[in-house]
Amino acid sequence: MTAPVRIGSYRIERLLGAGSFATVWLGHDPVLDSRVAVKVLAENWSHDLRVRERFLDEARLLRRLDHERLVRVHAVGELPDGRPYAVLAWADGGSLRDRLTTGPLPVTSAVDLLGEIAAGVAVLHRHGVVHRDLTPGNILFRSTPTGERVLVADLGLAKALAAASGLTARAGTPGYMAPEQDDPLAVVDTRADVFGLGRLGVTLLCAPAGRPGAPLRPRPGVPPAVTAVLRRATAPRPADRYPDAAAFRAALWAAATPSGRNGAAARRPDGPASGLGESVATEYGSEDAAVTGRFRRDGAALWRAESDGGAPTGPGTGVPAGRRSGRRRAGLLGAGVLALVALGGAAGDAATPPRPGAATAGSGPVTVALPAGWRAAGTGWAGQYGDDGDLEPALVVSPDPARWAVDPSVPGAFVGLSASIARRTGAEGFLAERPHADCVAAPVRRTRQGGVDWVVAGYACPRGRPVIVEAAGTTPAGLLYAQVVPPPGGGSAFVDALLAAVRVRPPG
Repeated sequence: MTAPVRIGSYRIERLLGAGSFATVWLGHDPVLDSRVAVKVLAENWSHDLRVRERFLDEARLLRRLDHERLVRVHAVGELPDGRPYAVLAWADGGSLRDRLTTGPLPVTSAVDLLGEIAAGVAVLHRHGVVHRDLTPGNILFRSTPTGERVLVADLGLAKALAAASGLTARAGTPGYMAPEQDDPLAVVDTRADVFGLGRLGVTLLCAPAGRPGAPLRPRPGVPPAVTAVLRRATAPRPADRYPDAAAFRAALWAAATPSGRNGAAARRPDGPASGLGESVATEYGSEDAAVTGRFRRDGAALWRAESDGGAPTGPGTGVPAGRRSGRRRAGLLGAGVLALVALGGAAGDAATPPRPGAATAGSGPVTVALPAGWRAAGTGWAGQYGDDGDLEPALVVSPDPARWAVDPSVPGAFVGLSASIARRTGAEGFLAERPHADCVAAPVRRTRQGGVDWVVAGYACPRGRPVIVEAAGTTPAGLLYAQVVPPPGGGSAFVDALLAAVRVRPPG
């Protein structure tokens, strides 16, 4: 990615960050002699009118609210190529995600910070807006003459409450997203943000959980009443949570003070919230518990029948041993990977694995021998940038690459290579970041294919794509990742043949 010299009247100094939908640059305002953040819609989304409108809606919303607890918008403009940009106040203190990389905050500071974040979200709720994507990366810090200010940022997914239900697209960040945000027909209101606040609190005040829904393990020094507040805030059912951010903040404040540590602040007006995170039956009801049991038996058996062996899961493997099924949509592919490449169309027979002499396709140093009838498309791994500023290599292979991301009946695979991810984590750690919460995980297995030692995790899903396979391995050029939806009857033989067909040209 080449840094622009100017955007509008602002001189660009350096890149601050990049995501799937936008890049943010540090700019200098010559009139006010101050630094600003200039957020520009990503080039690969410039043709999408829906994404473009969402980008502008965020700027309009922040401008309308214009509050000291939210990132402020100074201006909007348009590049010569038609892409919109927004000029924002620069958060010179970075993000909460940045700060957590150095270790946990002291308990008292973490509780105070969570209260400040809740106060910012309460501003949105007072104006009838739900944020829908509260994560450490969206909490920023800005220096002021009176001290540091906590800011709530990235309202790209925010919606007015009147429009937050009815065919709403799945939106949010796994791990912080409320369960109802995974259901396109569900009502998404202020209680979804309460769940996000609770998950932020868990990140700040609890030890990492081994699996979704596991009992909270508060850090030493966290008052039990504060833990109870987090349990209620992260209740699976919206009705069991606090009604909005202001109520959450009041309960947190009461629980963190000596007089509030008897747990009263964590109780509902009509009694305590019950059954939080204790079992599938109490979280989802007996009917869903039965569904979970059936998929644990049948789904895992299906994968084992297709698999050529398993390896232990749990501590030391980096990949959880199982996932719960629930009433929410299942089979959604992890971390939005499927939507991150620019696709073209094709068609063909999906049943034959790649054979020697098959046609190949490539992206950068990555090449894939194609199964019969499959085609390839892709311009890079959107949101993943190399040291040169360009997208890291990735491609989709499928009988129909244009439909694979949206049609569960179409098999295919996403294959990407990332040097930046390899510096951050290994194959096991990367796969652990890609849970399929409504699917049942089979035992993790390891296989050597194409000169790469792959870690392979399979998931059997109750709806949508019946089987999803996540695979990763390390190479001298970076972490190699493949997400595979095999054709009917393909099984592990097909998966292994496809992994063996992936090649990476050595660096240098």
